[in-house]
Amino acid sequence: MNNFTIIAALAATLGVSTAASAAELVFTSWGGTTQDVQKAAWADKFTEKTGTTVVQDGPTDYGKIKAMVEAAGVTWDVVDVEGDYAVQAGKAGLLEKLDFAVIDKTKLDPRFVTDYSVGSFYYSFVIGCNKDAVSACPKTWADLFDTAKFPGKRTFYKWSAPGVIEAALLADGVAADKLYPLDLDRAFKKLDTIKADIVWWSGGAQSQQLLASAEAPFGSFWNGRLTALAATGVTVETSWDQNITAADALVVPKGAKNKDEAMKFIALATSAEAQAEMAKGTGYAPINVGSPALMDAEVAKSLPDQQTASQVNADMGYWAENRDAIGERWYAWQAQ
Repeated sequence: MNNFTIIAALAATLGVSTAASAAELVFTSWGGTTQDVQKAAWADKFTEKTGTTVVQDGPTDYGKIKAMVEAAGVTWDVVDVEGDYAVQAGKAGLLEKLDFAVIDKTKLDPRFVTDYSVGSFYYSFVIGCNKDAVSACPKTWADLFDTAKFPGKRTFYKWSAPGVIEAALLADGVAADKLYPLDLDRAFKKLDTIKADIVWWSGGAQSQQLLASAEAPFGSFWNGRLTALAATGVTVETSWDQNITAADALVVPKGAKNKDEAMKFIALATSAEAQAEMAKGTGYAPINVGSPALMDAEVAKSLPDQQTASQVNADMGYWAENRDAIGERWYAWQAQ
């Protein structure tokens, strides 16, 4: 056997393991129950369909994405990020353009589609209340900011992101169609009126614990977390009045090693079937417009896409442009 034949035989022998190693994709998200559902509804189905192993990683870290891209050492292939970050990162050159020959964007809610991202799911900030812990529950953002009528602690999202500033302005009487550009002076003045009564939550599980224990018997929550908490037996009241929508997005970091597989993964994750499964498992709304028809009517009508009467859409483009400046002021105010 000559050297060429030996090399060819070795290549054939090693080919299976080499191909198996290459057929791997890393999906990064926020952990917890949401990523559990993403794994079951998307990753496991993708592996069944393609044979590609999907490795779970997390939590999502924007600093890490930037560092990996700049060092040309990207180890994540598909990442679940906040919608405003997706817009900002796309403009900053940190993301791959999506291949819409593979991903069918014609079936996706156009509010959540850019050249660099598509929606992962969308959710609403809503007012939640532990009915067993108080004599009355706030129904509006104005109620939530009224410490005379509703005394006690209330909880809000800790991080600088769409939701809390909009809620403060709505509570102060700003019309929903006049929110942007955000009047930060007015928003922080309103937030000052309840600052001593705010308990901050930094993640969904913490928000649920605060409500269930009645440490903060009402506040602003991701709608899906209230749905999940109610399923455990806690008597939760949800007010959808002026619910504030925001979205997560799926992106591919610039220089991802498995870009082609990443596009196929996103195509599956945003399909009507996969989005319906995600919605059923989380209480968050699908971004594929064909998904509601595949869902039980009772489940479908409980999701944010059905709560449109007074719905307020957070402006992801505005937040992307002003994310850093708002964040600087937000954290300085919290520290005061």
